[in-house]
Amino acid sequence: MKKRKGIILAGGSATRLYPLTLAISKQIMPVYDKPMIYYPLSVLMQADIKEVLIISTPRDIVTFKHLLGNGEKWGMQFSYAIQEKPKGLAEAFLIGEDFIGEDNVAMILGDNMFYGERLEKILRKANTREDEATIFGYYVKDPRAYGVVEINEEGHAISIEEKPEKPKSNYAVPGLYFYTNEVVAMAKEVKPSARGELEITAINEMYMKQNKLTVEKLGRAMTWFDTGTHDALLETASFVQTIQKRQGLLICCPEEIAYQKGWITRKQLINLAEPFMKTDYGVYLKDLAKEE
Repeated sequence: MKKRKGIILAGGSATRLYPLTLAISKQIMPVYDKPMIYYPLSVLMQADIKEVLIISTPRDIVTFKHLLGNGEKWGMQFSYAIQEKPKGLAEAFLIGEDFIGEDNVAMILGDNMFYGERLEKILRKANTREDEATIFGYYVKDPRAYGVVEINEEGHAISIEEKPEKPKSNYAVPGLYFYTNEVVAMAKEVKPSARGELEITAINEMYMKQNKLTVEKLGRAMTWFDTGTHDALLETASFVQTIQKRQGLLICCPEEIAYQKGWITRKQLINLAEPFMKTDYGVYLKDLAKEE
C-alpha cells in the first residue's frame, strides 16, 4: 500500500475566540483534559499515519515543538513548518510539498474533533484508497453554515457548495481530507478566492471532476465538533468529560493509541505516565500498562 503522511493545520488568528487567543494558539487551549491538538492528532494516528507535519504561525510554532517534540515518545515522526499568514487551507500542500514528497497525504484542521466506535475502521478504509481522494459527510439539521456535499449512489461527490442558501443535501464537510500525491500539483493551480485565500473546495472540485472524490458518511454513532467558537469549545469539553467520566475510558489519548498499535512498548507507556501521576490522565496510563 502506498505510504500516506499527515498534516495538521494549526495556524490562523482564531479571532472568533478572542480574547482567549490573543496570546496563545487555540490548538494549544484545553479541551477538558488535553490540549486541543491532541484530538486531530489522534485521528491521524487511528488512520495508521505515523509521519505528521504540524503547520502553525511564527508565534506559535515554538509552543507546539515544546508540547509534541519530534514524535519519538509516541513512536512517530513530527516535522514543523510555518504559515506566515492564513492564506487558505489549500496552502498547506504548498508549504508541505517537501514533506509530502512522493507520498499520499491526509490533512486535518487543528480545531476538529471526531469520536465514534466505527471511526478507526472508516479512517483506515480511507487510508487504503491509493488512487482517489476521500472527504467525509456529517449529517446536520441545518447545513447552510457549512460546506455542503451532494453524494450519488456510488458514494462519490457530485457537487460541493460553501454555505449555500438552498443546500442540495444535509451533509456538511468536516475539516478532514485524504488526498493522493496529485494534491500538490492541484494546489499550485488554485487561484485566490474573493477573500484572498486558496480554498480547499477548489481542490475537492478538481478531484470531483475526475470522479475521484469519495465521500464517507459519518453516521448516527459518530460525533464531530469544530471548536472554533466559545460555545463550541465548551460543548466539546463537556462532551469529553461526560464520556470519560461515564465510561472511564479516555477519548483521543495519543499514548493509548500508540500503545495499542504497538508503536511503543509497555515500559515506554509506564515512563510516559510518570510525569502525570498527580492527574487522572497519568493514573489511566499506568492502569493501562498494568492491564497487559
